[in-house]
Amino acid sequence: MPAAHPKEFRDDVVAVARRGEAPIAQLAKDFGISESCLRNWLHQADVEDGHRPGVTKVENEELREARKKIRLLEQENEVLRRAAAYLSQANLRLGQSPK
Repeated sequence: MPAAHPKEFRDDVVAVARRGEAPIAQLAKDFGISESCLRNWLHQADVEDGHRPGVTKVENEELREARKKIRLLEQENEVLRRAAAYLSQANLRLGQSPK
């Protein structure tokens, strides 16, 4: 996978593309990136600026963190559930009298 371009570079390319002084294909060639890459950058910039519906990078990161926390809490809940079941079974065995 090719190395990611710095944010400043992406922002500059998007700004030039938004001016509309040259076709997307020519701009992509001039900047040494693929046409689809430039289109993706433009799309994401529109989302980030609120001009197009979608998930911003900040929202995406918050969602990723929330999912991670949910997974951790579910694991902790499962451990507690199993511990409670184990302890209740142990308690039942202690309460039984030998015959």
